[in-house]
Amino acid sequence: MMENNNNDNNKRKSELAELIAYLRHMKFDKRKVRNLIVALSGVLVVIAVLVVATGNSGGDRRVAQEEQEVVVEEPKLMYGIEYEQYQMEEKHVESGHTLSHMLDGYGLGQARINQVAEADKEIFNARSIKAGNKYVLFFNTDSLGQRQLAHFVYEKNVTDYVVVSFNESDISVVAGEKDVDIVRRKVTADISSSLWNCIVEHDLPYALSCEMEDIYGWSVDFFALQEQDSFTVIYDEKYIDTLRVGIGRIWGAQFLHGGKTYYAIPFEQDGKISYWDENGKSLRKQLLKAPLKFTRISSKFSRSRLHPVLKIRRPHLGVDYAAPSGTPVVAIADGVVTRKGWDSGGGGNTLRLRHANNLESAYLHLKGYAKGISVGTRVSQGQLIGYVGSTGMSTGPHLDFRLYKGGTAIDPLKAPSEPTEPVKQENMEWFNSVKDRVLAELQGEVAEEDKIMAEDLENFVIQTDTLTVETEVLAVEQTEEESVEAEKPKKERKRKKEKA
Repeated sequence: MMENNNNDNNKRKSELAELIAYLRHMKFDKRKVRNLIVALSGVLVVIAVLVVATGNSGGDRRVAQEEQEVVVEEPKLMYGIEYEQYQMEEKHVESGHTLSHMLDGYGLGQARINQVAEADKEIFNARSIKAGNKYVLFFNTDSLGQRQLAHFVYEKNVTDYVVVSFNESDISVVAGEKDVDIVRRKVTADISSSLWNCIVEHDLPYALSCEMEDIYGWSVDFFALQEQDSFTVIYDEKYIDTLRVGIGRIWGAQFLHGGKTYYAIPFEQDGKISYWDENGKSLRKQLLKAPLKFTRISSKFSRSRLHPVLKIRRPHLGVDYAAPSGTPVVAIADGVVTRKGWDSGGGGNTLRLRHANNLESAYLHLKGYAKGISVGTRVSQGQLIGYVGSTGMSTGPHLDFRLYKGGTAIDPLKAPSEPTEPVKQENMEWFNSVKDRVLAELQGEVAEEDKIMAEDLENFVIQTDTLTVETEVLAVEQTEEESVEAEKPKKERKRKKEKA
């Protein structure tokens, strides 16, 4: 509006100035003309004042409008619901209760409850409700003070939840996820007995023990840890408000075991992030150190051992890992199942796998087998194949694990294991860059911008792809140049022939 007023005033000033110039050239009485010019000039002064006043008043109005602007606060949400508008009740699923028990007594009726159960089973399967899980009820209050259920929220776990909203005639079911904060941590801990006990003593996330064993499962013998052993690890920890809900990626680690330091550097190769030592060799070896977790060795490989049941001396060509019944047992390496069944010689439920390099592994006294395991099944290293038991000739739950080379039993604790493919030569420059930054953070404090992040690994992939494209382009250009050079002699001979 103010801009339009300014344009009109400027137009009037221009027209008056043209009129004064015109009158100066007219043949009128000079004194009258002079008086008219003075009068018109006065009009121009008034217009100028009005322009200034209009501009100022526009500015004043603008300031007033700014002063009158109301800051709208963001609504306070819980599960995506503006909870301050409702009355709320928080409860936990009781043992044996179903959805009907949870929603009974709130005026819905069984038909409405059935509608919830059948709404969207992919998002909310009413049969999967677990005792102890939290659920929240949101109520509206009508003019008579009667409560009406507006929303029902069921927490599947600490992060995921389902919101069921009740409308007049239908319902809606929406899946949600709580906001998770990521905190980067670096911890150093000395081991007094086992990795698990160390994790508990230092109040570290339990999942960290599993992750560390997965990373170092081929390099560190977790059944032979010593008091002098220690580790430093950099990892992401997940929080919802102040509640610790898990861990994310391991950004680097060093494990001092038996006087030797084992480094773990995250690096992406062939589209997968794995862990490597400081020289670019994979921490993943052909064989795992052990086929199960959180156990102790109750009996080692021996050519003459007093049998606990028969009470006679006989060879024990394996390693016994004492563990609770039902403990998961995994494949020591990639392989194929060659035997599954009962060993009448005392081994009970037994599995036997064939691996590369003429190796075989055997798993005795199993409680049962993993789903899908049968003779001829191909399994991957670390894949679940069975569960610790006490079948056959056994005094208690344990796994008798055996390893064979060319048909001859060898001590699993002394079996050599070669690493898998190292970092490729064309990737070593970028790997060394990642390694230097990880080691710097492990050994001291570094600035945030110097810490390795996911983007750095993604940048590597992008750079690698770009390099490949550039190489292909250069190859095409070189081929084209060679083709042009090859054509020159032919054209020259043709030109001479035509000239002749």
